[in-house]
Amino acid sequence: MDTDMDTKALWLDAGAIEDCVQRHSREDPGRIREVLAKARELHGLAMEDVACLLMLKSPDLREELFATARAVKEEIYGRRIVLFAPLYFSNLCSNECLYCAFRCSNREVTRKALSMEEIAAETRILLKQGHKRLLLVAGEAYPGSGIDYVLDAIDTVYAVQEGGSSIRRINVNLAPLTVEDFRELKEHQIGTFQLFQETYHRPTYAAMHLAGPKKDFDWRASSFDRAMLAGIDDVGMGLLYGLYDWRFETLALFSHIHHLEERFGVGCHTISVPRIEPACGSDVASRPPHALADDDFLTLIATLRLAVPYTGIILSTRESAATRKKALELGVSQISAGSRTNPGGYADDERFEAAQFQLGDHRSLAEVIEDLGRNGYIPSFCTGCYRSGRTGKDFMDLAKPGLIKRKCAPNALSTFEEYLLDYATPAARAVGEDAIALQLQDMDEKVRAISERLLEKVRSGSRDVYC
Repeated sequence: MDTDMDTKALWLDAGAIEDCVQRHSREDPGRIREVLAKARELHGLAMEDVACLLMLKSPDLREELFATARAVKEEIYGRRIVLFAPLYFSNLCSNECLYCAFRCSNREVTRKALSMEEIAAETRILLKQGHKRLLLVAGEAYPGSGIDYVLDAIDTVYAVQEGGSSIRRINVNLAPLTVEDFRELKEHQIGTFQLFQETYHRPTYAAMHLAGPKKDFDWRASSFDRAMLAGIDDVGMGLLYGLYDWRFETLALFSHIHHLEERFGVGCHTISVPRIEPACGSDVASRPPHALADDDFLTLIATLRLAVPYTGIILSTRESAATRKKALELGVSQISAGSRTNPGGYADDERFEAAQFQLGDHRSLAEVIEDLGRNGYIPSFCTGCYRSGRTGKDFMDLAKPGLIKRKCAPNALSTFEEYLLDYATPAARAVGEDAIALQLQDMDEKVRAISERLLEKVRSGSRDVYC
């Protein structure tokens, strides 16, 4: 039987969070610099530290924050950037969320739930582009057999073979589930379970969610407890910036992470930071009540990098290419590329009337990868940790002492080399090989030897090699 802890957000103390915001309502340069010095020790930050950084406004202090975030990101992640694609397989929804094009009353959206054949066709297109990691996304209603439709979709994607390649890991963004349903997801070999709370401010949540299961704030906010009880120890948090004050939201998210760490010994694997973008049929999306300015958005990303240094930060194609470039420097470690947010969008590239929101970055995967390589980044399609059992606490036990990058760095290079050999244009391959050579120069002798061994295997015809 579910307990209150499994179904209610008892850990969320809105009053304490509001008080914390008020205590740090003025910029304190001395305190900010103390927090930045603490962040360079790579042990993360306390809530009061986070609140202090979120308040800074002066250009000089902001640049000190950004410099610290760059240093911390470089120390932990190096130059690797994980790439994935979302695969929207249904936009059916039973909720009435005022900011979302998928909401049930919106007649401007053409409804579509892909058949298994259509899901396989979308997967083949993404494989031909070079993708190896997918995020399955659906509206919060499923046709026919309910959760079985989701499980069948997962099995379908994994079964697709295209040119000797297949999807190596599926992450999912789905509605809240029971412990029993989460166990079924686990049995179907998902990687990370991702769910956005949208807003942690209860009055705003109630005002934005008018009907459907999503009206239940606590059931949604307690989803990760049930997922972890079911054995899914990699969870991805997120909220929709623009619905309420961004400082409150960030501190509430930090409280959520702290709750999971206290109860299960591990927090979230990733944090997503989407800002509201226009969506058809939504006045709220066009005029966000608490729009987050670009400077504050970058401050948020840099602060999260310092607050939870070993947690991946995901940035979607909602943001423009220019904003994503800045965010990569400050802390973002995962990005989507070549995304479509409508079911069947990869097969029918011209249809957007079923899309969830407008895109900011319209570049293809090939264009994104070439740009990353030109800027010295290593695009990574690695899924080695998921398949080696390095998840949850096992991952963090390696990450916090700084050991995980000894595996991540070689695996990033081997998957990047696969892409360059199998999918890249000659020009993109030349850029990529230069980026790999520079990365090898910066590695210590042991890690470089491992990387060169994996690269040689790939260049000799092997695929899907990792350590």
